[in-house]
Amino acid sequence: MANFNLNKVILGGRLTSSPELKQTPSGAPVTSFTLAVDRKYQKDAQNKQTDFIQIVAWRQTAEFIAKYFSKGSSICIIGEIQTRSYEKDGAKHYITEVVADEAHFVDSKADASQTAPAESVKGGYIPQSYIAPAGKQANSEPIAPQFEVIEEDEELPF
Repeated sequence: MANFNLNKVILGGRLTSSPELKQTPSGAPVTSFTLAVDRKYQKDAQNKQTDFIQIVAWRQTAEFIAKYFSKGSSICIIGEIQTRSYEKDGAKHYITEVVADEAHFVDSKADASQTAPAESVKGGYIPQSYIAPAGKQANSEPIAPQFEVIEEDEELPF
């Protein structure tokens, strides 16, 4: 039996602070932030429970997040869990964080149109049709890709 390894995380929540874009000594863009994610199941209906999850994003994903998201923004992150440890003052510290591969907008059209023009990073984007030009309403019809109509089955490659 072959080894099977899967490490995929999909999180939706709100940023607890505005992400700050930094650079490593080698010049790679990086940002880290905390994502507040409400739990689905709650013991007490009166008290909402929230997990605060550390997120790290690199390169274009980091630039995208730092440019278009701020404190309180809703965001969907797709990435993987990574763990690391370090020693400080004789004590070993463990860190678990999500390394973001993708970032997606989840705010409504009205909220998104206030933020930015179309942009894409590994699948995270706002399509042009999603944003209304100043003084105009956005096109309510989604833009569908144009496909060639094939009349006969003989032309199909399978």
